[in-house]
Amino acid sequence: MSAQLRALAADTCYQVIDQGKSLSDALPRAQLKLDLPADKALLQEICFGVMRYLPQLETVCQQLMSKPLVKQLRPLQFLLYVGIYQLKFMRIPDHAAISETVEAARSLKGQSLTKLINAVLRSVQRQPALFDFSHAPDAVKFNHPGWLISALQQAYPADWTDILLANQQKAPLWLRINQQQISPTQFCAALTAEDIAYSQPFSYLPVAIKLQQACDVTSLPGYQQGWFSVQDAAAQHAALLLNAQPGEQVLDACCAPGGKTCHILEQTTDLHLTALDRDEKRLERVHANLARLQLEARVVAADVLDTARWWQGNLFDRILLDVPCSATGVIRRHPDIRWLRKKADIANLASLQTDILQQAWQLLKPGGTLLYATCSVLPAENQLQITQFLAHQADASLVPITQAGTEACWQILPGAADMDGFFFALLHKATPN
Repeated sequence: MSAQLRALAADTCYQVIDQGKSLSDALPRAQLKLDLPADKALLQEICFGVMRYLPQLETVCQQLMSKPLVKQLRPLQFLLYVGIYQLKFMRIPDHAAISETVEAARSLKGQSLTKLINAVLRSVQRQPALFDFSHAPDAVKFNHPGWLISALQQAYPADWTDILLANQQKAPLWLRINQQQISPTQFCAALTAEDIAYSQPFSYLPVAIKLQQACDVTSLPGYQQGWFSVQDAAAQHAALLLNAQPGEQVLDACCAPGGKTCHILEQTTDLHLTALDRDEKRLERVHANLARLQLEARVVAADVLDTARWWQGNLFDRILLDVPCSATGVIRRHPDIRWLRKKADIANLASLQTDILQQAWQLLKPGGTLLYATCSVLPAENQLQITQFLAHQADASLVPITQAGTEACWQILPGAADMDGFFFALLHKATPN
């Protein structure tokens, strides 16, 4: 692994933490500068790792430096985190991790700091006790911001540590079989023929496949033919719970990147589905997914709140409302979320969710069904949102979700059945007497 790769990792992490860019934006741009797939994967591994362990990496540096690097030297501070992460968490030989990280400083205009970087990394190598965080504050011990830890402690007094530990794990690779192209039995046979190990954990959701090892999905059988998509099992429950029927008018109101849109179409033929999203750039993914899976929908670039721009006047039989949220349920897949999201964001998101839910309800036929969904674990966006809505909406009632046991709503916590954190509430609109 080259010095260039380490420099790219440091710069990418700097862009996320100091400039507020998401890894989803910054990482692919950095990967374009590398030729080998293995190098692209290693770059991701390092960037994800630094995001997962940032407080501990910062704490180790604080013990070995009189003060952090600032201003134009900030990318070199992140280079130190890159080097320490390799030494502590990766199987790269120590001498290579140290020498290549020091070399990377030169391409980041840090020639004068090579001795400092070398000294810090060699101290980390010699002093494993630096990583004893048993008496550290929770924010360092669990590698999460304090506000989020407090919110989880309040909401889940018995489960908050499990949630934080689950967020530190690498997420598994889940696939969703496209039943319009191939049956689950046939697809599983194709995987077996290629010696690809998998499991089907849910008898009621046979299209959900968990691979035992992550891989390049484009190399799997049937990728180009649209036999499957990548989608976490929690998200796969959306189409199942919505349960659209042939001939119905269906709205996927915040659809990008289109995974749930496609699953609804795969599950039920002869639908009139409108896939709506305000982000035209993200809708490109929706079009690409529909094309690869050989599915059709009316795709519209518009805000669900601005009905004058897109609504044609017909009420919908079913609406999927996967609203914008804090994404605190998918931190294991997007470890930068914990640093990009701020405490003040939650109230703003909850307010937006309220507006979207109230607007979407006006577009639903009497007798129709609306599925409210988030990839959040925070009650303000989930249970409290639904409780508040039901208190003010006389024609709305909850439909119990059988997969959740006796609960009317279903809060999936990160790591449960190896799924992402997700929330579902199924709402029925009464027919006037």
